Amino acid sequence: MAQQLPLDELSTVIARIQGLLLTEEKVNTAVRLLARAAKESVPGTIGAGISLLDARGRRISSGYTDRIVAQTDARQYECGEGPCLTAWATEKPVLLADIREESRWPDWRRAVQGLPVRSVVSAPLIAGKESIGALKLYAAAPNTFDESSTTLLQLFAAPAATLLSHIQASEAPHKMTEGLQTSLHSRDLVNRACGVLMERLGLSHEAALRLLIRQARDGNTALQDISESVLAGTPASGS
Repeated sequence: MAQQLPLDELSTVIARIQGLLLTEEKVNTAVRLLARAAKESVPGTIGAGISLLDARGRRISSGYTDRIVAQTDARQYECGEGPCLTAWATEKPVLLADIREESRWPDWRRAVQGLPVRSVVSAPLIAGKESIGALKLYAAAPNTFDESSTTLLQLFAAPAATLLSHIQASEAPHKMTEGLQTSLHSRDLVNRACGVLMERLGLSHEAALRLLIRQARDGNTALQDISESVLAGTPASGS
């Protein structure tokens, strides 16, 4: 279940990349910071990281926070199946509540039986119209992740995808683009809107995020737009 996002960590990521030339080394550093912040945003997470293709077209794990991520990912690459590869291929987030109760990816499930992983959530990295990889969280306990966790992960995935697309598009350094600024700003809007609802309605951060998600879904609008409305002073109901 999600807790309040580590705003100091997110601010650090933005500050470190704002206005810098995005060399491959600096992009990798920023991606690691994003992965770490994603891990810290969900209690019970034992590792976070990214799956993508290297220069030779091989699937690799990048920016991972803990060794267990690389180990669990390696089983997916060897088996050619798994939640992260599915999120990558389908361009849709994948939530796996409990590996032991899951019927999908039988080869991968057998391959990770000896690893301390029971729950997974993964979000695709979409750059433009292309899925270039997946961001994932692993947990040792079942049912660690839920809809809120999935939404949070997608907020982290947006800037990660934009960062990585800079390197994949060209070997030359780039300034941070408007697209990256927008994706980082979107995540900050959601955080601030949650803070407003927490104070206004006496909600926990998790309940505030759930309310934003529900209003976005019911209104068929973007989470960022709902957040902007809250920050602009539009009344929000907790019902």
